[in-house]
Amino acid sequence: MTPDEMAAVRDELVAFAAEVFEPFARKDQRRWGQVYLRGLLTDGKRKSVEPMAARLGEDGNRQALAHFITTSPWDPAHIRASLAWRMETAIRPTALVFDDTGFLKDGTASACVSRQYTGTAGKVTNCQVGVSLHLASDHASAAVNWRLFLPRTWDPASPEADPGKIARRVTCGIPEDAGHVEKWQLALDMADETRSWGIDVPLAIADAGYGDAAAFRLGLNARGMRYVVGISTTLSAQPEDAVPVAEPHSGTGRPPVPKYPEPPRSVKELVIAAGLCRGSFNLIGVRGVELV
Repeated sequence: MTPDEMAAVRDELVAFAAEVFEPFARKDQRRWGQVYLRGLLTDGKRKSVEPMAARLGEDGNRQALAHFITTSPWDPAHIRASLAWRMETAIRPTALVFDDTGFLKDGTASACVSRQYTGTAGKVTNCQVGVSLHLASDHASAAVNWRLFLPRTWDPASPEADPGKIARRVTCGIPEDAGHVEKWQLALDMADETRSWGIDVPLAIADAGYGDAAAFRLGLNARGMRYVVGISTTLSAQPEDAVPVAEPHSGTGRPPVPKYPEPPRSVKELVIAAGLCRGSFNLIGVRGVELV
């Protein structure tokens, strides 16, 4: 936003910041929360402390702004909850959308930066990845919950741990107990947290990065949520009418677990055999679908 555009909505912005940052315990935290919000909205490619402070005329207070962002003691969950309640009223969500976004980085000092795939660049590159939960309806959407993805190279307990990255954990402020968690699990954790705020949306939408994970789909089922998720064409499944069969058992030991009589087939093959669309497709969470 330009300075003129910012001035035109200043009253609304002040009211919004007062509501969202109300959980802050101290007046100075509420002030710097509003300053940081304005810094994120102003024009300028770089959103780090120094360029934001310069654009906002806060050059002399850049240390105070940096302290608010990096070390000031406040709970981000309270802020996310306040934002979610406001957006629920405005959006009237009918679905939760799970996604992740890459933040491209030139260096290696930022928390959790690593060479990994991101749709932002369409390739494996040096970046951070954030997993997000969005409230969505036919007319609007907003991200109200998010997590920074910690790659295995940043996890001391992982065989893939990178000594250089592990050494930077303290400097980056990564808690000692923070380890690698799969993106689909971060998504389920955010769904649980959002429910704890009193926001219960029973439909989930996600791309194949989440839909391919059986644990993610089962997690949604366990939470009573319906879902529409993308899947890869190589994912295997059983036809809807397939039934597991138990082998005859006459002994006294534990009976064998029922098994499907035929091996699973790729979802692409099943879709084509059923005469459905040959292009990309989604998996809708319904009873009777057995995915492997």
